[in-house]
Amino acid sequence: MLRTRFRLQAIAISIFVFATVLGSPAQAVETKYPLSIKFGGYTTKIAKLPKRIISLSPSATEIFFAIGAGPQVMAVDNLSNFPTNAPITELSAYEPSIEAIVAMKPDLILLSATSSKAKETRNAFTKLGIAVLMEDAPTTLSEVYAQNTVLGIVTNKQSKALKLNGDMRRSIKAIIAKAKNKAGVRIFHELDNTYYSATSSTFIGKVYKDFGLINIADAAAGADASGYPQLTAEYLVKSDPQVILLADAQYGESAAIVAARAGWSGISAVKNGKIVELPADISSRWGPRLVDFYKTIGAVLGKISG
Repeated sequence: MLRTRFRLQAIAISIFVFATVLGSPAQAVETKYPLSIKFGGYTTKIAKLPKRIISLSPSATEIFFAIGAGPQVMAVDNLSNFPTNAPITELSAYEPSIEAIVAMKPDLILLSATSSKAKETRNAFTKLGIAVLMEDAPTTLSEVYAQNTVLGIVTNKQSKALKLNGDMRRSIKAIIAKAKNKAGVRIFHELDNTYYSATSSTFIGKVYKDFGLINIADAAAGADASGYPQLTAEYLVKSDPQVILLADAQYGESAAIVAARAGWSGISAVKNGKIVELPADISSRWGPRLVDFYKTIGAVLGKISG
């Protein structure tokens, strides 16, 4: 009987998530526990409303708090620095300490699929009877909204998750529409000062693609292999980006440092002062502050003539 109940709930949840992503007028309902839900390639069984959640993902942390589930989060990893009232700890999201986490007696753990030995770590927790949600990084906006929805279902905050999705969708649509006439602008997104970048096949790159921008990393050698090619100074100069966006500004890079790089004075972005120091973290997190990333790009494009 319990197995049948889990199966029926899983089917209902799948329909709910699918409808939400497509933007249907599906109404939020109360979550019924026990709950079985598929997320990140795994099926997780949750016995009751989680009230002692440990989030080992900065993006998930932001989503939990945005949908009103903050009081249910007992601890977050050492990179979950937003919002400021998140219960940040020394826990590592990349190399989770099983002993330290178990000692905190959580009833749900949000684990990133990119963490070290993620599968083994998940298995260790589940063997101890702790529910684990395995999070994959999204590749599209639809997957972002789906993650919001799933976290809303798990924490019984469906209505606020639906509202978050609606707010994000409307804001992003309006920002892109305002910047339509800037399609075709060449951009370079700098991940670090060794010129690693992100192509349009990555989540970061797809944000730029939404604006119709030309990502110079797309044509670089090795771009198809990983989505994160390492460019050369020569390639960058030849590609002549009109805007340079520094995701590494929080690590010390700046517009002044970039402008002073040997041979870069002829690059359009340098000549025209279009080097943007991105606010910390926003280009790497797909929670509610993703809207801020779109706003930043839209504001930069708004200052480009033509």
